[in-house]
Amino acid sequence: MWICLTLVIVMTGCTTEQQKTPEPARESPKREVQMQVTKIPDAVQHRIQTAAVEERLTPHTLSAPGEVRFDMNRVAHAASRIDGQIETVFVQLGDRVHRGQPLVAIGSLILDELIENYLVAKVRIDAARTTYHRSEMLLREKAVSMRRFQNDRAAYLETNTIHQHVQEKLANMGITGDDLRELEQGSHVEAHRYILKASMDGTIIDQQAVLGQGISAGAELFRIADTTRVWVFANLPIEEAQYFQDGDEGTIVSQGREPITAPLTYIAPFADEETLTVQVRFDVNNIAGQLKPNEYVEVRLGRAPSPVVAIPLSALTIIDGTRGAFVQRDTEFDFVAIETGQDSDGWVEVWSGVAVGDMVVTAGVFDLKSIVLQDAISGD
Repeated sequence: MWICLTLVIVMTGCTTEQQKTPEPARESPKREVQMQVTKIPDAVQHRIQTAAVEERLTPHTLSAPGEVRFDMNRVAHAASRIDGQIETVFVQLGDRVHRGQPLVAIGSLILDELIENYLVAKVRIDAARTTYHRSEMLLREKAVSMRRFQNDRAAYLETNTIHQHVQEKLANMGITGDDLRELEQGSHVEAHRYILKASMDGTIIDQQAVLGQGISAGAELFRIADTTRVWVFANLPIEEAQYFQDGDEGTIVSQGREPITAPLTYIAPFADEETLTVQVRFDVNNIAGQLKPNEYVEVRLGRAPSPVVAIPLSALTIIDGTRGAFVQRDTEFDFVAIETGQDSDGWVEVWSGVAVGDMVVTAGVFDLKSIVLQDAISGD
């Protein structure tokens, strides 16, 4: 049995473009390799199977690097609203806290003065209210003059304004109505301390509070974050970003963890002037905490299927560093270099090298490759 093998290597100095929809035109490989097997041993013949190159609807999946960040709607800064000195620290970095939970207690002379003003104003408003209501009743009975009634009414309105003003100041410091009622009864154990409380459920991710530290109003003492939902950002090429819109679903893949499906919620209305990419954002449920803010992940987005030329994955092989497939030409088999795209469900997209209707070898590829390599070694 004689085997005739012809090896032709053509080095081209220019490239050609191939139009493809919706993909942009791509250049064909600069190095085209053709190897022809003209005679096949009987032992190999029965193992060879072929399949036609087809045009198939193949989903297009775009992959891009992404970064996990905090959802800024779920981050809170805990800052003092008053000058003072930290007397007690109730929590520390990494603690899980709940809305309304005390974080620190701050001793403050300003708070002392406001509480004193409030208690005095409370006594005065109670007395002024009683006098005003009595004058109002006596006026109806014509037992007091209109002038006396008007004076009592004015005194009541004045004390009420002062009382409300002090009450609002205390409310702005986080003093609640229940706290004020306890103060009035003299049973509020924290009467002279400002208690900074958590404004949301979350985890302490930054702590600046130290026992005995003197602070001023506006000083940030803690940062709280709820990481049960996070943002994932990625940058897409302009030509790819145009195919997506809010509500499209993407897949977030982090190493060693299960992929997470999340909706696309933001597409930047402008492109980065340096990278010419468009930033997109996904809102990701992260209840199990598998995604960590500031870590890098992979983002995958799928487009609607589009018709592409495809061959079975089993037809692919590599010879002499060139990826290609064996194409049947009557009784001969040509190895042709091909350029491939994405693969799905056992098929791979082909950009150049074969055409619809060509018959590619899907079984017996290794046998044909062995023939080519053996002949190359023997020098035939």
